[in-house]
Amino acid sequence: MSLVSNFLMSRWGPIVTGTVIGILAPILVRLGNPGNMGICVVCFSRDIAGALGLHHNSAVQYIRPEIIGFVLGALTAALVFSEFKPRTGSAPLVRFLLGMFAVFGALVFLGCPWRAYLRLSGGDWNAILGILGLIAGISIGIAFLRMGFSLGRSRPAPRALGFVMPSVMIALLVLLLTAPQFGQDASGNVTGPIFFSETGPGSQQAPLIISLAAGLLIGLLAQRSRFCTVGAIRDVILLRDSHLLYGIAAFIVTAFITNLALGQFHHGFENQPVAHSNALWNFGGMLLAGLAFTLAGGCPGRQLFLCGEGDADAALFVTGMIVGAGFAHNFSVASSTAGPAAFGPLAVAVGLVICTVIGLTMRETRT
Repeated sequence: MSLVSNFLMSRWGPIVTGTVIGILAPILVRLGNPGNMGICVVCFSRDIAGALGLHHNSAVQYIRPEIIGFVLGALTAALVFSEFKPRTGSAPLVRFLLGMFAVFGALVFLGCPWRAYLRLSGGDWNAILGILGLIAGISIGIAFLRMGFSLGRSRPAPRALGFVMPSVMIALLVLLLTAPQFGQDASGNVTGPIFFSETGPGSQQAPLIISLAAGLLIGLLAQRSRFCTVGAIRDVILLRDSHLLYGIAAFIVTAFITNLALGQFHHGFENQPVAHSNALWNFGGMLLAGLAFTLAGGCPGRQLFLCGEGDADAALFVTGMIVGAGFAHNFSVASSTAGPAAFGPLAVAVGLVICTVIGLTMRETRT
């Protein structure tokens, strides 16, 4: 067991993790998940928000088992390898806000960093602008880090606190399996509490057991290898360390090869699945997302894996993502295939201002 752990924590760990994700994500598309969206942490968080009734866009409502698997897989690895260390207390409200603004930016682009790489590997050239925006946002975040930005140090917490987010994921799994309904309104519409899409991306689902198993495997591997799609770029720029970047390269290359093998590679800017071709806001959306993820300390997947380790600060960020996804649809922030929504550009502008203020003002206080 220790040999496996040491291997995954070596420079080969991110490569193995990226390879597994790059293979599984296109396979999940083939099995039913939306195109170029075998795994998208932000989009799947948006679907969960809809399933819980936080927004009422009927096309994107489903409790995605991959997200549940990420947390429970990371929890399993953390428990087995004695890395389950509950902690909390590091600027929780700011982390919640960063989660919201990260989702605003990602949903203007229509995808998190994971999906940006998957869109690229599927031939969606609009992802190039998104990735450039992501790199620019990370670079701005690094500038704040060099200026002394810090959300402070977390402190050890009671062991029970570390099980809160995994327990929430188990509750979501129960809701997914039972899909409770409390009735219908006068027009015959379901009144909830759980909502599932009948059309649109939310209705496109790989088999539950396969999706859950994929999430569990990725959670296990990523917890050990520290896989992070934002940290990889941050470390190259800030530390000249390419350890994690090899994992991203493996992710993109294997996803490209798998898409080719499955006949799912379709290159171009137009008619790409769940995407739009507005270059400015593809760049701008991911600019905001990259900045927010960097200030929070990692990509959305990494935040979920940290939840499995008992990190309550990461749990606040994840909660901010889910709530933010609800706001994004209720307030016309999330884009559609037709392009940016009415208030998407404004949300990006406001988010950049607020994240800049956070970056300039947050410093670790010493007592």
